[in-house]
Amino acid sequence: MHTPGTAWGIVREPSRQQVQVALSLRVSVTDRCALCCTYCTPADGMRKVPREEVLSYEDIARFVSLIRTRYTVPHLRLTGGEPLVRPKIETLVALLAEAGIPDIALTTCGQQLAAKARVLRQAGLSRINISLDSLNPATFAEITRGGVLEKTLLGIAAARQAGLHPIKLNMVVLRGQNDHEIVELVRFAIAQQCQMRFLELMPIGAAKAGFQDHFVPTAEVLERLAGKFSLSPLPVDPGSTSRNFIASDEDGHWTTIGFVSPHSEPFCGGCYRLRLTAAGMLIGCLARPAEIPLLPLLRRGSESDVEALYAAVERALGTKRRNAEFLQPRQMVEIGG
Repeated sequence: MHTPGTAWGIVREPSRQQVQVALSLRVSVTDRCALCCTYCTPADGMRKVPREEVLSYEDIARFVSLIRTRYTVPHLRLTGGEPLVRPKIETLVALLAEAGIPDIALTTCGQQLAAKARVLRQAGLSRINISLDSLNPATFAEITRGGVLEKTLLGIAAARQAGLHPIKLNMVVLRGQNDHEIVELVRFAIAQQCQMRFLELMPIGAAKAGFQDHFVPTAEVLERLAGKFSLSPLPVDPGSTSRNFIASDEDGHWTTIGFVSPHSEPFCGGCYRLRLTAAGMLIGCLARPAEIPLLPLLRRGSESDVEALYAAVERALGTKRRNAEFLQPRQMVEIGG
C-alpha cells in the first residue's frame, strides 16, 4: 500500500505553474455490460479482461491525482462497458470528488440506475448521460439485444429525483431501426426536462459490418428536426465533441439538443480527451489503434514510473486523428467510447 509522501501521495491542488492544458478524462471502469448493443458488442460476445488485470479504484484515483499535478482536469467521465455493474461504483465517485475533480459525470445504459441514482449523487456525481436509442420496447430490446425499456425509463426518473443535472439522453441514430423516432425523442426529452444528444454511428468494432446500411449523417438528422422544431445554435465550445442547439416546440417548450458527428464533422482539432481503459491502457484517440499500457506504472509507483506516466500522456495527446480514417481495432465496449 502506498502512503502519503511517496510518489503516489494524493495531490489535491495542481501547481499553477505546471498547468499546461485542460484535459477531459474518460475512465472505463469495466469492459462488462448489462446489455449487448448491436453497435457496441459482437453478438457472440468477447473475451473479458481478467479481474486481477482490471484497474482498482485506488489505481484510478492515483492516475487522476498524478495527472492533476501537470494538467487541469475540469471534467472526468466514468464509462464502461456499463459502470453500474462494477460493485460499489459510488466509492470511486467519492474518491474522485475528494481528490477535487469539480465535474464528475457518468455514462450508463440506465438498466440499474433506479437503484443507484441517489447514492451516486450523494457520493459527488454531478451529471449523467443515459443511452436511450428508442422509445419502442421492441426496438429497444432489438438494438440492445434484450434490454428492458421500462428499466431505463425508471432510471431517468430516478436521476431527476436525485438532482443529477443535466441529464443527457444519448441516441445512436441507426437508419432503418430507430431514425424514424428522432422527433419523438426530442419531445420526450422536453417533457422529461432532459437534454437530447444524437450520436453518429462509428465504423468501429461490431458496427463496421453494417455501417454503410445504418449510418445517418448529422446533417440529415438536423434537417428532419428543423421541420418540427425551431432550432437556435448555441456558441461553439472548441473543446467540445457536441454541436448544440436550443430546440423549441410549437408551444414554446424547449431543451438543448446536441450532435456528436465524428464521421461527417470530425472535431479533432480542439480535442484534449484521454481515455483510460479498464485494463489500464491509455488511448489518445477513439479512432486510432495506438494505446499505452499504464497498469505497471500505476502499481509500481516509483519516481521514474511517474515520469514515464507523464511521458505517456504526452505521447497519447500526439495520436489525435488528422484525417477521416477509423482504424480502432477494439470493440466500443472495451474502450468506453
